[in-house]
Amino acid sequence: MTDVLIVGGGVMGLAIGWRLARAGVETTVLERDVADCDRPSGAWWAAAGMLAPLSEAGFDDPHALAFGRASLDLYPRFAAELEEDAGRSVGLRTEGTVIAAADRDEAAWLRRQWVYHQELGLPTQWMGGDEAREREPHLGPRVPAALFAPTDHQVDSRLLGAALRRAFVARGGVLREGWEASRIDVDGGRAAGVWARPSGAEDGAEERIGARRVLVCAGSWTRLLLADGATATAAPPVRPVKGQLLALEMSPLLTLAHVVRTRRVYLVPREDGRLVVGATSEEAGFDVRMTAGGVLDLLRDSWEVLPGIYDLPLLQTWAGLRPVSRDGLPVLGATPVDGLYLATGHGRNGILLTPATALAMADLLATGRAPDAILPFALSRFG
Repeated sequence: MTDVLIVGGGVMGLAIGWRLARAGVETTVLERDVADCDRPSGAWWAAAGMLAPLSEAGFDDPHALAFGRASLDLYPRFAAELEEDAGRSVGLRTEGTVIAAADRDEAAWLRRQWVYHQELGLPTQWMGGDEAREREPHLGPRVPAALFAPTDHQVDSRLLGAALRRAFVARGGVLREGWEASRIDVDGGRAAGVWARPSGAEDGAEERIGARRVLVCAGSWTRLLLADGATATAAPPVRPVKGQLLALEMSPLLTLAHVVRTRRVYLVPREDGRLVVGATSEEAGFDVRMTAGGVLDLLRDSWEVLPGIYDLPLLQTWAGLRPVSRDGLPVLGATPVDGLYLATGHGRNGILLTPATALAMADLLATGRAPDAILPFALSRFG
């Protein structure tokens, strides 16, 4: 019997588990992948790792922007504490982000975004094309305008996941890799644990793992786990949205000093010399195969603002599944099933929202009281 059992060992589940373990709460995390597998299935592994509440700020729910900015503010301390516990870097970089317009139509769209940012008091800065190229010299000559978001940063999501795994265990957490939850054990109307089996095992090899509270952080697979039986009322309206990405090898003749984004694509420079390019947004169910059209779109849209990528070597392609809720906002907190909690539906902002989600959910699981910051993201908003 454990105090808290977390289903899903991606960055969200491990970050919450790490916070709980630091607070002395006995915590177990179940994760169906293992650390040395070639391509983990979680959204965190596929993510580009942008920490970009300003770049993402549209004419949407103000709670999302506030939560994103609050999480960004937590990142320096979060990263420092995590690196201390893990003994390794998470690749946090703080150069800011350039949001470039590929043509005059995009410049008009970007101007509307900037006016909205000014109304909200956000610190984005307008730049003409020449000023943008002074800040990021490899931008193409046809880029007419750009915004600079000085507080939108990046972290290496794969380094983050590895650090969280190590820090969670170092703080006394129990990580059971290679174990897949098949259903929640509900006893007397209350979540009392999980039935699980080794990944790939036959149906008859299940084991019951008891817990006083169960938190499901299974991303795009959350609804499948909860959809039937006694947990059906806890199943969130979350679906997978496919994103395709690729990595290029930067050269001495083409390196970026900032994350560069457009309306359709983003380019994220890594310390190891990779340039991560993403990401498509496709309703493709659980299909994570790369497509010729997806790669074509990424390369074409990147080339429009950064023509020099034409000669860069193509290192890798991959796809991931973002867990996206019906209204595009996270689903955080308690469910109608006593003792059963959710942290899912973060969409394209899962890496950004990790510190704030971990802090709030660990507080909820330790005290039974939901912090005000996550009240707008309760499951009950869906009726």
